[in-house]
Amino acid sequence: MKIRSKAPLRIGLAGGGTDIETFSNQYGGVVLNATIGMYAYCTIIPRSDGKIKINSFDNKNDLFTDAVPRLELDGDKLILHRGVYNRVVKEFNGGKPLSFEMSTSNDAPVGSGLGTSSTMVVAILEAFNKFLGLNLDPYRMASLAYDIERKDLALAGGKQDQYAAVFGGFNYIEFKKDGTTVVNALRLDKSRLNELESSLLLYYGGHSRSSAKMQLELTKNIISRQIEGTASGESKTLKAMLELKDSAHDMKDYILTGNMEAFAESMRLGWEQKKRTSDIVSNKELEETISFVLANGAEAVKVSGAGGGGFLLIYCNPLNRQKLINEMTRLPGKTYPVNFTKHGAESWIVD
Repeated sequence: MKIRSKAPLRIGLAGGGTDIETFSNQYGGVVLNATIGMYAYCTIIPRSDGKIKINSFDNKNDLFTDAVPRLELDGDKLILHRGVYNRVVKEFNGGKPLSFEMSTSNDAPVGSGLGTSSTMVVAILEAFNKFLGLNLDPYRMASLAYDIERKDLALAGGKQDQYAAVFGGFNYIEFKKDGTTVVNALRLDKSRLNELESSLLLYYGGHSRSSAKMQLELTKNIISRQIEGTASGESKTLKAMLELKDSAHDMKDYILTGNMEAFAESMRLGWEQKKRTSDIVSNKELEETISFVLANGAEAVKVSGAGGGGFLLIYCNPLNRQKLINEMTRLPGKTYPVNFTKHGAESWIVD
């Protein structure tokens, strides 16, 4: 028997950063995001020999050890896998170790700004959910994934990625001052989705494994500066964060009404607001790439994620789409279409 799971990655459309607890617990946060047809995958095969074997194919890490109640957190090696296992054993298996083989992979690299780490946590947790018959409801699943990543493992970040991966689709997510989260699904008709998919592209500049680690560290530093700026009441950072929150509300209205001109303008303003939250959100390389894309037919560009690098989300007139794609072959990275998915984390059994 094999247990398989997958969870979708997401693009951030507006409000990113306001889901960090230091901001949301004081001012309330709002994020607009949408899941796309790129996934984190997990397979679990039960074993009966008292061993644990883990293979992470995307970052080429592996582990083979005795089944124990708690796996040591060995630096950054398979830390997500270890963290999920430790919480599942402690909370749902009475502290008794599990014996299994696990394999994971991801359609996008870690640190790419599509929520890869959090989505992997959700995919692994969903596989255990099926394996042990836990029947976790979506809010419990997302909250547990958040606690594992942000509290158990002390990894920097907000709340939006876990909820996007679990629920799937277009979501306007509210992070209340009391710590509760409310996911509001947007109902978009097929024509609206088709227009958005025809107008959006993703561009990834690419990086090596060593620079992937640098991107993760940069993301951590960006979040830390935003937290410090918010906590200290620094006017520049706080004002930008409040504007980002407002932009999520506006962007939701533009999507629901099909006002694409306003959507593009909101995207442009959102990127400018994001850059004001920290002086390391953007850099020379990013700005040069954005300038090139804008000069060749794009109407708005933003980073999907904390900033500093990763995937760029690009908006263009569908009539200019192919010309823009052709011109972007001159860049060193790769251009991807955007295909939305309405389903969140899923799991199934293969006999």
